[in-house]
Amino acid sequence: MTELAATGAETPTMSDTTFAADSKQSIDKLQHAYAAIKRQMSQVIVGQDDVIEQLLIALFSRGHCILEGVPGLAKTLMISTLARSLSMSFSRIQFTPDLMPADITGTEVLEENRTTGRREFRFLEGPLFYNVILADEINRTPPKTQAALLEAMQERQVTVGRVRHTLTDPFFVLATQNPIEQEGTYALPEAQQDRFMFKVFVNYPSFREEFEIAKRTTALVAEEVQQVLSGQEVLDLQKIVRQVPASDHVTEYTLALVRQTRIGQPGVPEFINDWLSWGAGPRAVQYLLLGGKARALLHGRSYVSTEDIQALAAPVLRHRIVTNFSAESEGVTADKVIQRLIQETPSKEGELTRDPRFQKIFAA
Repeated sequence: MTELAATGAETPTMSDTTFAADSKQSIDKLQHAYAAIKRQMSQVIVGQDDVIEQLLIALFSRGHCILEGVPGLAKTLMISTLARSLSMSFSRIQFTPDLMPADITGTEVLEENRTTGRREFRFLEGPLFYNVILADEINRTPPKTQAALLEAMQERQVTVGRVRHTLTDPFFVLATQNPIEQEGTYALPEAQQDRFMFKVFVNYPSFREEFEIAKRTTALVAEEVQQVLSGQEVLDLQKIVRQVPASDHVTEYTLALVRQTRIGQPGVPEFINDWLSWGAGPRAVQYLLLGGKARALLHGRSYVSTEDIQALAAPVLRHRIVTNFSAESEGVTADKVIQRLIQETPSKEGELTRDPRFQKIFAA
């Protein structure tokens, strides 16, 4: 049995081989960019390799990302360091309960035109008109202000009055939130969470990592982060990611994972009906495939495998499925549901189409 068959990966097709031959230089460029950014971030950030990889996958996939973790895990520092390594404009918005929508989108002001002597409205751009946006503690502002991000994140534009203002491209919203201190916070609505490609959990460092953090942060250390990637280079890399082929089998596998989260549908496992009150929508399929393409390139492959989809299932799905009271009472988290789905979904080619349960899902 080959290594591909053992992992359930899709055998490369002729189109895959063509892409690899025509785009090898571009793939090398993406891997070089990834290594260069990671090298710059490692001067400031200790460990957190999985978090950094998922951040960069979101960057190369043209997606937004939200980091969740307890205070002191360098979430804000990680995002600001990433922005410093990119030759793009950066804006930090500290979300507070008194923050208003106009504070982030911008507003129109009435001023006198010195040439004509007339009073005219002029639009003053808010902090959203930058390439990289750090939405710090995004759950500390009311839903009215949170909703101001919806149009910007999805359509890359802001509407003020009757005028639409196009945002700069590339455009990324990288948000942070604290899962512990919930006093004075406002949970993000499901519609806004769905706009984020990934929800990444930032965990405590290992002993050796925390040992290194303690040494670095209590001594005189010069942090010189260099800019290694421009905005145009990021746009070029995003185009490369979208050119990566995904076979029908990988697409069917992705659909099978996502459609199994929708309660009451044909072929859905019983534990889903028992533990979930809501499932993921089509945007989860899109982000899984896009993220899988970026991850495949970072791992030196010119095609997407089911392994890529499995690796990104948790950050893509954990904020798109809603567990019910029964699951919470049994200590079942969204990640445990996703892990069980992966275990019970065949990854090898042909197994999905032969399984009667998945035949119901594909026929729905």
